[in-house]
Amino acid sequence: MQNRSRLQALTFLEAGLIGIFFVQALRLLVGLLYSRFASASLVTALNPADIDFAFSSIVEPATFSSELGFLVYMLALPLLTLLLGRVRWLIVVGVALAAIGRALMSGDTAITTTVSASMVIGGALLYLAMLVRYRARVLPYFFVIGFGADQVFRAFGDTLDPSWSSSYFGVQLILSLLTLALSFFTTFQENRLAQQAEVSPERGLLPIWGGIGLGALLFLELALLALPNAVAGRASTDYTTFVPILLVATLLPLIPWVRVQARNFIGTFDGGLRGWLWMLLIALLMVFGTRFQGILAGVALALAQFTVSLLWWWLVRPQGERERSFTGLWLVLAAGLLGLFVIGDSFTYEYAFVRGIQSGAEEIDQWVTSLLRGFRGMGLGLLLLAVFLAALPMTQVRRRIPWTGGSSLQNMFGLIVIIATAASAGYAARPPVIAGVRNEPTLRFGTYNIHAGYNEFFSYELENIARTINFSGANIVLLQEVEAGRLTSFGVDQSLWLARRLGMDKRFYPATEGLQGLAVLSNVEIVFHEGKPLASSGPQTGLQRVQLRPDSGIVTVYNTWLGLLLETGEDTEMQEQDQQRQLNQMIATIAGDHPDGELGRMIVGGTFNNVPTSPLIQQMRDNRFSDAFDGQPRELSHTLWRTGQRARLDYLFLSPRMRKVSAGVMETNASDHRMAVVEVEIAQLLGG
Repeated sequence: MQNRSRLQALTFLEAGLIGIFFVQALRLLVGLLYSRFASASLVTALNPADIDFAFSSIVEPATFSSELGFLVYMLALPLLTLLLGRVRWLIVVGVALAAIGRALMSGDTAITTTVSASMVIGGALLYLAMLVRYRARVLPYFFVIGFGADQVFRAFGDTLDPSWSSSYFGVQLILSLLTLALSFFTTFQENRLAQQAEVSPERGLLPIWGGIGLGALLFLELALLALPNAVAGRASTDYTTFVPILLVATLLPLIPWVRVQARNFIGTFDGGLRGWLWMLLIALLMVFGTRFQGILAGVALALAQFTVSLLWWWLVRPQGERERSFTGLWLVLAAGLLGLFVIGDSFTYEYAFVRGIQSGAEEIDQWVTSLLRGFRGMGLGLLLLAVFLAALPMTQVRRRIPWTGGSSLQNMFGLIVIIATAASAGYAARPPVIAGVRNEPTLRFGTYNIHAGYNEFFSYELENIARTINFSGANIVLLQEVEAGRLTSFGVDQSLWLARRLGMDKRFYPATEGLQGLAVLSNVEIVFHEGKPLASSGPQTGLQRVQLRPDSGIVTVYNTWLGLLLETGEDTEMQEQDQQRQLNQMIATIAGDHPDGELGRMIVGGTFNNVPTSPLIQQMRDNRFSDAFDGQPRELSHTLWRTGQRARLDYLFLSPRMRKVSAGVMETNASDHRMAVVEVEIAQLLGG
């Protein structure tokens, strides 16, 4: 009995480690597939003669195709268990693949990160298939510990997982070797004890409903519930507060006493209603948390995470003596379902960029285009669909409640670990003290469209964006195309990460689904912030207003991103009208904020997506705003910097009371836009 208890503890540890590797690799792989597909598609669309292949970030279509093929093979690995499931040593094969791939993810090798992450996913799925077959009770710990540890890592990295960097390679190598050695030991001991009849396998089976539920649960965790910054963005609440709260909500089901209380609660209902009531509870919490704002909305999403975290125990059921298991097949189904959810989630943000699929059949093109554009505003709808599918396994079980209890020692140990983990994560996520700039004679303002952290060829360049801002010396930076936790940008809150990296304060205004919009960074005290959406038939845009106190007076900053002019053709006139409506709404808002007509010290900036000679930009001049780059050589003021394209689309407009000292554009390729900076004399305008 003692040997069995020790062995079981080691299998929990092994599962937790592989779970951590799996979650870290899965988050990275989703962003990599998005970025590398976009890069390969861009290379295909451009004239090869115009492309500077010296860019290390360029992904050739053939390279991406081979990576995608390798990923497909890795996703199919669980199918091996349909034929070789009785070979217990397949557990070690899965662990080896996951551990080696995770080490390669952080290492500087010739193997691409996409291939390394795919190895982790394939190995972990194979491991899961064997885990269900021989250690069914351990399965929930794989996921709960994995997502909990991911939150801890991100708390220490200001929402960016620091374990992805090459500096972590030494630590990861030790963890990978430890996990591999642990797997050899546990598998060997299980075989030995099984031969001595001291231990029997906890045989389980993942039914088709479990596979569907697994895919949906992974989407819920990745897209929202296991990301404190995503919860904060959706609920418009404070990130720092919800780091420990969400971590506790994730880990609490590990405590046996908590599971017993959940069992007692759900046991009061009829077996045929339990799953549906649990599903309804999660759905209501999700609706409240995403449709309302503030601390209560954040608490609702944290409670949703707690109820979702308890669902991991319902995916697997005991296997009958002569029952055939198709666990490997349903794991592949789970991976496919997760992929569909990720694609759908992507189109809830990028619906406006759909321009037809060129299938050759006009009716099919029109139908598919309308379908994909119809994802606008469907973020909550996707989440609720995922809730429905995630709770399906629970609706199929009527006679069994898998939430089991444990000893008082397990309760105490679990509680201590959770409190210590949440406290350390909360401490790591605390905001830094910012030394504000005050009473300076001049201030530098910048506007920077960061393209969701990607450069032109979709290499993630958040660090280089930070270096550009730092080198510019800007005190206040207006950011556009900022993301606060999307799957395709690796779940990072970009404005928060940049602000902490640069020692600045930040304010974020979400224009789309709570996670994409505008931001202002400042090392000058921020005293007020608000935002409002602008009417849009294309990408959802907005207007952000921030007030700063550099001295005894106030400086007001307006930050915006107007609609795109994507291409010439039938849509061009409609897109221009869209821009004009947005500009009129913006000017009306500014006039409403200053009813006396006195603009005071004010800067209006952002991405206007039109050229300086356009009527749109002239309208800003007609409203008493001066273009900070008027009179400068055109070739020195371009901010859009793409292959074969140079244009000025980003502006900083000054009110009459602001006097320009200098203006320039930073020479950087960290984004497909360049940062525009203007230095403004501020001292003589005291009291403005």
